[in-house]
Amino acid sequence: MTQPILSVSDFIAVVNQTLEYAYPGVEVEGEVASFKVNQDKFVFFDIKDHDGSVGCFMTVWQMRTPIEDGMKVIVSAVPKLTKWGKFSLTVKSVRPSGEGAIKKSFELLKAKLDAEGLFDKGRKRLLPPLPSRVAVVSSTQAAGYADFIKILNDRWGGVKIEVAQVQVQGESAPDQMIRAINYFNQQKTLPEVVVIIRGGGSADDLLAFNDESLVRAIARSRIPTVVGVGHETDLSLADMVADVRAATPSNAAQILVPDRNEVIRSMNARISSVLPRVISSIDYIRQSVRQHLENSVLIVEKEIDNNLFAVRNLSTVIRQLDPGNILARGYAMIRGDMKVGSVVEIETNKAILKAEVKNVSSK
Repeated sequence: MTQPILSVSDFIAVVNQTLEYAYPGVEVEGEVASFKVNQDKFVFFDIKDHDGSVGCFMTVWQMRTPIEDGMKVIVSAVPKLTKWGKFSLTVKSVRPSGEGAIKKSFELLKAKLDAEGLFDKGRKRLLPPLPSRVAVVSSTQAAGYADFIKILNDRWGGVKIEVAQVQVQGESAPDQMIRAINYFNQQKTLPEVVVIIRGGGSADDLLAFNDESLVRAIARSRIPTVVGVGHETDLSLADMVADVRAATPSNAAQILVPDRNEVIRSMNARISSVLPRVISSIDYIRQSVRQHLENSVLIVEKEIDNNLFAVRNLSTVIRQLDPGNILARGYAMIRGDMKVGSVVEIETNKAILKAEVKNVSSK
């Protein structure tokens, strides 16, 4: 049987079709070598182990986690034969593999975002003292979610909770959480807080919370954010960029709302401490009012006495000046012109006399 003769381009196309059919997607683990970024758009590197090496290509915006030479990574890729006949992997995503690589990638991205000011304390916003509407980004199947809901309701019931069900680990987790955050931020009436939670896990399980795009989405949120991921010792970049970091999902609920019973106890204690002061103030006011009344009565009584004394004095003077009283003492009143020949009227205590003036002399 005669084999078909293919052109180079046809041969490469056949090989790529075969590869795509046999391996539509592969995950390859190895060490990064010859890492470089071209024109701030394209990323090239080799992934190798002790027996082999293969070239990798991806775009800058696909690289969600920083990598560098010597770092062990896992790439999700499609194998491909380039038109130059070079076998390579077209990478869809890359993530660090192993504790050392994860830590190194974490430190690289942390330094980058810190330099941009994303972790500055001045960016942090205060949470409302008692939110009535809370948005939750989590997996409802996770134990951390159940703990959060229980503690929130136990501490302060009646909070309206809106949940965006997402994956919280794995390759698709960051994009799902980003979409959920964006969804809540686009609502006409915004929730008061966005809470992102998941329970504990290994470093690989929590890798999604160190995704650069997710961290930037949290930083962009118009709504104050709380992130409670893993256990108290786990620290992700999502924790660092959030307005408030909760040690665990349970702690996130404790941060969001006060304990109703504790609030009642506190209010009762305050009332108990204030009541004696209120009673004392009332007693002081009562005594002050009584004293003012007593002083006012004394002032009025004194004023009355003074007025009575003045009236008595005036009455005495009036009596003394009464013409009747003067006549009773033997005096007489003369009415008329004091001219010789004039007739005048003389009034005594007992009679009124008429007399003619015979003589007038000066004193």
